[in-house]
Amino acid sequence: MTSFREFAETCQAIEKISSTIETTNKVADLLKKVDVEELPLATHFIMSEVFPAWSGEQLGIGTSLLYVSLSKASGMAIQSIESLIRTTGDIGDTALLILKEKRKNQVTFSSFLEEQPELSITEVFQRFKTASEASGKGSQEVKVRNLQFLFTSSTPREAKYISRLALEELRIGVGEGVVRDAIAKAFSVPVDVVEHALMVTNDLGIVAATAKQGGIEALKTLGIEINRPIKMMLSQISPDINADIRDMKEAAIEWKFDGARVQIHKSGNSVTLFSRKLENVTNSLPDLVEIVRKHVKAESAILDGEAVAVDEDGRPKAFQEILKRFRRKYDVEEKMLGIPIQLNLFDIMYLNGRTLIDLPLVERRKELESCVESSVEDSKSICVDEQVITGDLEIVEKIYREALRAGHEGVMVKNPNSLYSPGKRGKNWLKKKPLMETLDLVVVGAEWGFGRRANLIGSYSVACYDPETSRFMQVGKVGTGLTDEQLKELTEMLSGLMEGGEAGGVFAIRPKVVLEIAFEEIQKSSNYNSGFALRFPRFIRIRDDKDPEEADTIQRIGRVYSQQMKRL
Repeated sequence: MTSFREFAETCQAIEKISSTIETTNKVADLLKKVDVEELPLATHFIMSEVFPAWSGEQLGIGTSLLYVSLSKASGMAIQSIESLIRTTGDIGDTALLILKEKRKNQVTFSSFLEEQPELSITEVFQRFKTASEASGKGSQEVKVRNLQFLFTSSTPREAKYISRLALEELRIGVGEGVVRDAIAKAFSVPVDVVEHALMVTNDLGIVAATAKQGGIEALKTLGIEINRPIKMMLSQISPDINADIRDMKEAAIEWKFDGARVQIHKSGNSVTLFSRKLENVTNSLPDLVEIVRKHVKAESAILDGEAVAVDEDGRPKAFQEILKRFRRKYDVEEKMLGIPIQLNLFDIMYLNGRTLIDLPLVERRKELESCVESSVEDSKSICVDEQVITGDLEIVEKIYREALRAGHEGVMVKNPNSLYSPGKRGKNWLKKKPLMETLDLVVVGAEWGFGRRANLIGSYSVACYDPETSRFMQVGKVGTGLTDEQLKELTEMLSGLMEGGEAGGVFAIRPKVVLEIAFEEIQKSSNYNSGFALRFPRFIRIRDDKDPEEADTIQRIGRVYSQQMKRL
């Protein structure tokens, strides 16, 4: 067993480091020390995760539960804990101070107390898991009891990182890229082999343990598995789609649907559906399950597509309508009748035991078409997205206009020879949409409204993502474009994510909620840590199909700014 103390010491050291190389080295040192059985746990912990993202398991621990647990473990009143957090601005630093004070008061009795055994990484995980599995009557007491045990059994430094882990926010800036490189360094395997293993498993914990046990040869045996979702390949907006098509010589052109991305796993008669965020949404979409069972003629397959809400004439409804289906947990059949779904398939990653992501798009396309059966009548519920391979810009423009007339967002422009790269965004998949520029940004702060909206959150500080540091960088505030109904929905979503103190009605928000924001232009600005500010930002919609790390990056903000300057 590896002590949690080793983990906490690594986190503390990383907090004092600004160099990515030094951080990678520290993580590599930790991974080398950890027992192979605990390596998956430590790997996820260092990335601020308790469970793999694909597992669907959720901790379900909020700040109020942490306050209660800390209070019981320390004897300090909850009101005093909340007051201290307003000073420190961080639950971890607060836990450290509280338990340091408790230990100081206990020192006179220390000679009569037996030394407690060290907490192991496994024990911390097991306590979190027990808390996460608690449900129904008495579940809050179970969660508090397990957290209280961790706090009373830990050193103040360990408590700092246990409390942050409980919220899955270590605040040490270690993301996927750092851990990938650390695995390569720790176990002397090439980074590209680690990267490919991550692509097919979507789990760096599995990758780390495999690398430690069997090195490069063992990593090469890893593959895609049914019901372990992989990240979805991503697209980006092209500043000059015509130039990109000329570079490709020929491009695969498809309609871009205004729906919700869905990854479909089929094994025999069993069908599991995952959202873009890799959440299991099978129970919310029983009609989609039946469509797949009826029309996908494969013993096992993993498919990529878009679920679109349609009206009685088959025209797409607004994006928010399909999200209502994805969010639905009760009265599913009633909602199913009110919001019918059309499934548009455009890719396949696995078929009858074979991993296909390393095949070119044109070959994957043939495999997809071979296993989906649908007539003209069936196309109202399922179809393989029509694809045209061409280098003729007039044909591309014609398909684009047809897509817009049909009520869709535009077109996708894909490199016919591109491999399927899970989680990657690049020039192999591009999208052409109407010119209004938008960004997907994360809410990191908020402010209460005024007048009749005084009980609602009225404006939102939004930030882009920096994948190099795993941090969010503010680019502006938005308060226009929202209806009262949307304000109520966002207030409800964000009320449980408030952290730190409130000053003049302004407070910080844990980065969990993504918004699509339109804007007039991007300006240089010293007011925000990104160095940029949005001019005239306007709310478009909530993107709860996206994780915060899928928000637009600081690099994209810089590219859009540079493109603006060229046009001036």
